[in-house]
Amino acid sequence: MIISRRGILGGVAALGALAMPGLVRAQAAAAHVVVVGGGFGGATAARYLRRLNPGMRITLIEPTQRFATCPFSNLYLGGLREWDSITHGYDDLRAAGVEVIHDLAQDIDGAARRVVLAGGDVLDYDRLVLSPGIDFRWNAIEGYDEAAAELVPHAWRAGPQTQLLKSQLEAMEDGGLFVMSITDGAFRCPPGPYERASMVAHYLTTHKPKSKILLLDSKENFSKQALFQQGWAALYGNMIEWISLADDGQVVAIDAANRTAETNFGTTHRADVLNVVPPQKAGWIAERAGVTDATGWVPVRGGSFESEQVPHIHVVGDATIAAPMPKSGFCANAQAKVAAAAISAELAGRDTPPASFANTCYSLVGVDWGISVAGVYRAEDDSIVEVEGAGGVSPIDANAAFRKAEAAYGAGWYAAISADIWGRG
Repeated sequence: MIISRRGILGGVAALGALAMPGLVRAQAAAAHVVVVGGGFGGATAARYLRRLNPGMRITLIEPTQRFATCPFSNLYLGGLREWDSITHGYDDLRAAGVEVIHDLAQDIDGAARRVVLAGGDVLDYDRLVLSPGIDFRWNAIEGYDEAAAELVPHAWRAGPQTQLLKSQLEAMEDGGLFVMSITDGAFRCPPGPYERASMVAHYLTTHKPKSKILLLDSKENFSKQALFQQGWAALYGNMIEWISLADDGQVVAIDAANRTAETNFGTTHRADVLNVVPPQKAGWIAERAGVTDATGWVPVRGGSFESEQVPHIHVVGDATIAAPMPKSGFCANAQAKVAAAAISAELAGRDTPPASFANTCYSLVGVDWGISVAGVYRAEDDSIVEVEGAGGVSPIDANAAFRKAEAAYGAGWYAAISADIWGRG
């Protein structure tokens, strides 16, 4: 975050020193930028557009009054966080001069540069920032649709689903079986399922120590695998069992009423609590805007995060195709700052400043057992490349003090990025 922020704001400051015609400045100040989505990407874009353009009209569209974050929602499941500590409001953004409308963006006309809200209002824009998050490929797993998710939660968008999953854990008897089905391909927060398993294990160890956790994985390996498995063995013994794709871990069918998961080889697992992390795609409004491709995700230009398919629309966060950057809250925050700088420059008639990004993903394995993976990236032409040698993962041979420090760093990161985005909201 520090690297990307300095790079972006430094570039903007340097470009801002160039003389600009008064008419161009006036046109930029009079522009209207609409931001759809009030999460890590959208709320960041709105705040930084306001900081860079005090006279510009910035409108943020977000249906919820308080945004619940997926980062740290696993800690809520584990009993280490209260619900209010992972929800954030928008009063601070309003105080900063951002117009916040709590409504749903129903349609987007990229040619007319227009956003239609569910409540009937129509907003014209000069630039649009989309941060739509993810949606799910319902029925990609047989039997798993929106109705099934009300019985067998995914909890991969924080909110009522997260609270439902926690209530099911609390109702489960000691000695029960928690089963998680984990998707392959591109999905939000690659280490997230394994942190969730860790936090569920912490909860069960504390309250229901006879219980077991079964992870049915559609992949052969996963992010920070050696670090997670080291922590699981040390903290939870044999409570967690992970089954890979080759060992029949791919779930192909769900019976929500009976809480069963059927794998590719025909094995049926019955759970006391069943959690499904399903296949994913960009949030549905991205498709309505015409910015998704055949993958279901959004191709963007790496230096500005402008859509490759529809001009004047910038897309940030989990919805994008931005590899090698992962789909994470930190990345959404960094991408939004780059998009804000690019929009500000373009509207003022300046060149887009060079873009760089950083990401650190902290995961909590136990109360004082933190691990992380970090990366640094830069834009080359319209692509994003990783800066070799600038990232890495926590050392496998770290001592208890190191793990405890990383747990504290993770908590500090969450506090800092929440303040950066939502302020005191």
